[in-house]
Amino acid sequence: MIRLPVGVLAVALLVIVLQDAFEVMLLPRRVYRRFRLMRYYFAAGWAVWAAVGLRLAAGPRREHFLSVFGALSMVMLFALWSGALIAGFGMVEWVLQTQAGSARSPLSEQLYMSGVTFFTLGYGDVVPHSAAARALSVVEAGSGIGFIAVVIGYLPVLYQLFSRREAHVIQLDGRAGSPPTAGTMLTRHAEGRGLDKLDDLLREWEVWASELLESHLSYPMLVYYRSQHDNQSWLAALAAVMDTCALILVGLDDLPPLQARMTFTMARQVVVEMARTLAVTPTPTRGFDRLPPEDLARLEALLVGSGLKWTSDAQGARTLVALRATYEPLLAGLATILLLPLPGWVAADDAADHWQDGHRGQIASRLIKQLTDRNDIPGGTRGRLWRRPP
Repeated sequence: MIRLPVGVLAVALLVIVLQDAFEVMLLPRRVYRRFRLMRYYFAAGWAVWAAVGLRLAAGPRREHFLSVFGALSMVMLFALWSGALIAGFGMVEWVLQTQAGSARSPLSEQLYMSGVTFFTLGYGDVVPHSAAARALSVVEAGSGIGFIAVVIGYLPVLYQLFSRREAHVIQLDGRAGSPPTAGTMLTRHAEGRGLDKLDDLLREWEVWASELLESHLSYPMLVYYRSQHDNQSWLAALAAVMDTCALILVGLDDLPPLQARMTFTMARQVVVEMARTLAVTPTPTRGFDRLPPEDLARLEALLVGSGLKWTSDAQGARTLVALRATYEPLLAGLATILLLPLPGWVAADDAADHWQDGHRGQIASRLIKQLTDRNDIPGGTRGRLWRRPP
């Protein structure tokens, strides 16, 4: 008899889908169970999408293609859940109709009736005939209404979490450059005599890291949502903040190490937990060193030139290498999986912030730089610090 295996398959499908939807949209914590429909769905979908994206030339076209995956995958996931629930209820209806012994209809007709019931259309052209089938129709209609309501309430929460994450990432444009780097963050605060504010900034990023950890463990699909600009990402921001903390802890005597330590430990927990969630193992940088010797020398020169006291002895260099080894391989693994570039420790010579683009952007940048440095001018006068070029 085919009724029993079809009924068992239908019940199993309903249980798996309803449990998966509950865990994704309603359960506010990480699920440790290895078999999850959502996990395999995103892993397989991103593998295919990333493989196609890598065939495109590096640049805005590839980044735009990759940025579509996050939102599109959620739409397809809702469609997958809905289709699976309709199929499951339809197969159970077919089994119950067969057991009733009268008014038998084909499976395709029961699937149609299941879809009409799930979305509460109520055409009435196909109706259940047994008491059990009628009861199941009521259950399915209630499930459909509840599912749609949860989806409508779920999407605003998802995008609110994404917006809160990206607001801090965008703020790094003026503080650490684009892409953000530790060297830029430290030198800009030092040159603007704002080192006393750096502790407050790192405190904000400690809170940001804790919020990111909570939200991305509960909603891991957020890792696939990309930032507004190609050279910005939550992973790049996290790397720049951890690099800044590492420099403060290892060789900067001007700043107290406590807040840097707190922020670094919180940020490293984010990296570890996200690598565990995405099944990423620590990987080498595959020949790419984020801080080669020439960049390290450049970084030291920038720090000293900004008036910072940098400990540049051999012991400090070895300590920095050891500290980098505790988080950079995990960052590299996440960057490889998500196709997100990691920033260096110092900005390139031709790097420009996003706020410097557009109408008279370079003039605005020059004015801000000169007005910030006005106290370094003899006499401390504001004066006319800038003249229109001839």
